[in-house]
Amino acid sequence: MIVPKPTPPPTAHKRSESIRLALAFAAIYLVWGSTYLAIRYAVETIPPLVTAGIRHTIAGGLLLAWACARGYRPRREHWVAGIVLGALFFLVGHGSLHWAEQHVASGLAALLIATEPMFILVLAWMSGQQKISRLSALGLACGVAGVAILTGMEISSKDTSLMGMIAVLLGSISWAAGVVISPKLKLPTDALARTAVPLVCGAVMLLIAAGLTGEFHALHWSAISPKSIFGLGYLIVFGSIVAFTAYTWLLQRCPPTLVATHTYANPIVAVLLGWLIASEPLTARLAVASGAILGAIVLIRRGERATERREVIPAHAAAKAKSSAQCA
Repeated sequence: MIVPKPTPPPTAHKRSESIRLALAFAAIYLVWGSTYLAIRYAVETIPPLVTAGIRHTIAGGLLLAWACARGYRPRREHWVAGIVLGALFFLVGHGSLHWAEQHVASGLAALLIATEPMFILVLAWMSGQQKISRLSALGLACGVAGVAILTGMEISSKDTSLMGMIAVLLGSISWAAGVVISPKLKLPTDALARTAVPLVCGAVMLLIAAGLTGEFHALHWSAISPKSIFGLGYLIVFGSIVAFTAYTWLLQRCPPTLVATHTYANPIVAVLLGWLIASEPLTARLAVASGAILGAIVLIRRGERATERREVIPAHAAAKAKSSAQCA
């Protein structure tokens, strides 16, 4: 006689799901926030493009192999989309960030990367995909003020580089451009493959760029410190594989606006870790700039939701009127 397995009670299932959600959010909140410090340690003795190339080659290769084991088969249009996003997200976006963290504190880099929603809004508006509400415009003004405060801080500092800040901002713009154009690209429908294909394409371009810029010749394997090895390993395992997997898993179960709240937490985590572990300065000026940039993100998010509501209500009314006319 076959005895059926007892089904777990609903409360146990809900508890298990809540634990998984909490761990996934912890990954994108805390792990992604800590990657900025890990990058700083990695590029101390490993050239930046080599660091980013190795990181994404291993992470992208593992995720792609996992996706293929689940039945995914890459197609030509997937590779074309992957090349475009790989260039924007990883070659320019992450390449510039890794290079900049040789000159800019990890907390400052995280705050500048937090400007990404501002650039997404502006680029989407320029391409006719989105309107800018009053709240969003106010958010843009706050964000510009925050960046101006940080830039002024860098100009007055002797230990950091203004070029590093400009590089981070260019990387943020590049990532924002990738976000805006990604809906138009024929990416894989499989969530893991959507992450893996651009990662692999970006990794190849990063390694080519490292070769062309002479980073491989400048790399001395015997001079790589244990701290840099730990930083690179942390980026591969936690920054790319764990956090990216958690991110794609959350997008399948939670509203995108809720998942996007990691943009609020990451800069705070990065600034605090840089202060506690790497003795990076935590000044009142930095706190004011942080408040301005994080406030900008909040205002932009609220402005986007208000715009969506205004567009949905007329569309619903028009559909209702059309239905009434057809019934008449």
